[in-house]
Amino acid sequence: MVTLVVSTTTDPASFGPASALTSLGNWTPGISFQGVRSKVNGEVRLLEHDKGIVEEDDLDKRWEDVTGEVVDEIVFLSKHTAVTNRPALTIHPIGVPHLKDGDVPPQGGKPGWAAVPSPRMTSWLILLKKIAQSHNLVPEFEITLEATHHGPVTTKPTMFVEIGSTIDCWRRQDAAQVIAQLVWEGLGIGGGEAVGNWNSMASNKKVLLGVGGGHYVPRHMDIILKGGVWVGHLLSGYSLPMEDPAESKGEKDSNNVGGTWKHAIKAAYDATVEGFPGGEVIAHLDHKSFKGWQKKAIIEYLSEQNIKIGKPNDFY
Repeated sequence: MVTLVVSTTTDPASFGPASALTSLGNWTPGISFQGVRSKVNGEVRLLEHDKGIVEEDDLDKRWEDVTGEVVDEIVFLSKHTAVTNRPALTIHPIGVPHLKDGDVPPQGGKPGWAAVPSPRMTSWLILLKKIAQSHNLVPEFEITLEATHHGPVTTKPTMFVEIGSTIDCWRRQDAAQVIAQLVWEGLGIGGGEAVGNWNSMASNKKVLLGVGGGHYVPRHMDIILKGGVWVGHLLSGYSLPMEDPAESKGEKDSNNVGGTWKHAIKAAYDATVEGFPGGEVIAHLDHKSFKGWQKKAIIEYLSEQNIKIGKPNDFY
């Protein structure tokens, strides 16, 4: 079982950390295929290509076809952009489950799809904050999760690790070193134990499925940062398109609220269940981000799907 760490030469926030990672330990040249180059260290394969980071679909399947090695997980190194331009180091799951057939995903993926989320996200977020603090990047840099968004298409547990939010930040060597150290320690490349391996026998098997809120999911983060709880997909409000049935004067229950929100929830839930076999996936709602009729419809739908809803204390 191998882990793919994916970088691109087109993005300084991707090849910077990748270069810093290769300076740690001994990496040997691996195979090249279909325009993708690789380096090897233990069970980790560092891949490099020359396209946008979201443009190379199915790298896990393609690697397995070429090498015969079974891919266990994928970590993508990427830049992060934000309107605020605030320096940030972020982690997030990927997918565009709210898009419908015929939609063109603006940043890769395929409509209606959610990748299996990496189980490492909670523990890596906490480790990232620790490493960033040791490099004196906090409080200058915000350390945060982001909501589920964009591609590329994968079939194995996946997460993005990003540097934001301007070209000056993307090029910063200290930020690149922090991300490299996160990957090095987080995957146990140097011989230590990897951080965040899923264990269905752990004392706390509860997995948070975030529903609602903004792109940086602050109310879900409040729970996650306490540690001890796993996190799967995080669906912000823009990934829950809901059509107000008021114009038709219909009853505002889950059956009469149009939009792709149901599919988004179901796809995100199913992918999270797949990522945490034997876990207890619990939805956490950002109640304040919904109108009354939206919250009512979502709660009804979650009940229909037998998806448990939890309050903050229910995750510990």
